[in-house]
This record gives sequence, C-alpha cells and structure tokens, in this order.
Amino acid sequence: MTYVPKGSAVEGPYALAVDPARAGWVYSSLRVVELPPGGLHSFATGESEWIVLPLTGGCTVHAEGEIIELLGRESVFSGASDFAYVPRDTRIQIASGVGGRFALAGAKCERRLPARYGPAPEVPVEHRGSGTCARQVRNFAAADTFACDRLIAVEVVTPGGNWSSYPPHKHDEHRPGVEAELEEIYYFEIDGDSGFGYQRVFPSREGGTDVLAEVRSGDAVLVPDGWHGPSIAQPGHAMYYLNVMAGPGDEREWKICFHPDHTEGYR
Repeated sequence: MTYVPKGSAVEGPYALAVDPARAGWVYSSLRVVELPPGGLHSFATGESEWIVLPLTGGCTVHAEGEIIELLGRESVFSGASDFAYVPRDTRIQIASGVGGRFALAGAKCERRLPARYGPAPEVPVEHRGSGTCARQVRNFAAADTFACDRLIAVEVVTPGGNWSSYPPHKHDEHRPGVEAELEEIYYFEIDGDSGFGYQRVFPSREGGTDVLAEVRSGDAVLVPDGWHGPSIAQPGHAMYYLNVMAGPGDEREWKICFHPDHTEGYR
C-alpha cells in the first residue's frame, strides 16, 4: 500500500495507523488520534520513540513522571505547534480538555532518550523556493534541530497553486556523505472542505514505487523508495503535509539526491 486514503487505515482509536508491518518496512510509523473534549488516550511506546504533535487543539502528555502541557494550535495552517517527545519502552497518556486531533510520529530505535517539551517559538521556520515553488517548512524535529535517536519529522505548507517537494528527490540508498536511506510518510491536510492536491512518486530503479495520487485531508502517501515530488496544491487551497522519516543509518541525517533532470533554478 503506497496511497492511503482517509479511512482505509483506521485501527482502534486511530483515524490513521501506519506502522512498519502495514507499510512493509522497518522503522517509520504515524498515527492520528482524535479526542473529544475531556478525552483520554494511552498507549505503550514499545520499541519506538514518538513525538506527540497537535494538529488541532491542545493536550497534556503524561510520560516518564513528566507532565508536558501542549498549547497546540487552531489548525495546521495557523502556525507551528509545540510538541512532546516520549521515549521507547514507556507508557504515555494524552489528555485533552478541549479536544483535538493529534499526530503521533514514531520511529523504531535503539537509544532511550528523556521525555522533553518542544516549544513552538523554537521551531525553525524556513521559507524554501520562490515563485510558484515557494513553501514554508517547519523543521520542528529535523535532524539538526531536535535530538531524537532515529526519528526525523517536519511540516510543510504549500500555498494554493504552488508546487513543493520539488525538484523531485530521493533518499533510498546509503551513500556516505551524499544520500541517506530513509522511509518516509506524507500525511496531508488541505485548507477548505473541497480542497485537494496531488503527490507524485516515481521509480529510481527497476520495479520501484510509482504512484500519482489525488490527496485530500486525512490521506497519506508512503515513500519506501523512489523519486518523490512534486506535491501540488489546488489553486485557492493551501496544502499541509507532515513528513515522518527514519532509516537504518548509523547517523541520523537527512541527505537527499535531486533528480538531475529537474534541478535548474528550483531548489
């Protein structure tokens, strides 16, 4: 399964549940849990580290004897959110007085790091590209901004009518200093009830991943390999996606290779 339409990966309390078994890989996971006002959700982290990221609303995260208050946000289009990191081999509880929707980004890992709070004002926000390829990248858990063992996670907001995740790029080979092998999940939300976008993944090798998906709020696309991009936003409807990545490398790093036919003037 590469394209995951909304509702096709429901599991228990999760509106979306992608784990290594479902994806057919080893490391990366993503869950989305929706809580009503006063709602609670508990889970065991198992062999994975996790980040609790409010998509809408706020919550309190109880983990490792810590109580982490997340103010959250009105929507993914209203700005960066604060977030909570929780380690492997523990049990956590998420409580939301106001209710909301929360992404749980995970990666199977070896080291057990402490539970921590990530403040919204400290999230590095990058404006990447120009013209119709301009987009905003929120590097809240990028490899060089927030310490995790294997997990890498960022948010991208693409204005309506623009392209992002462009030029097409890949990270499906281990080439020291050039490219890191990373499994990746794209989770989408579109501004406006009728909005949509498109996501392209095409082969970097014989028999590789090949998909062109029309995506709407709540959909996901899995990228086990291949060139991915562009991500295209419908005119008049901004597109948000959450990228969750992890891989087998000894170093936690985001090193990518751009497609040689699409690089002129667009990075």
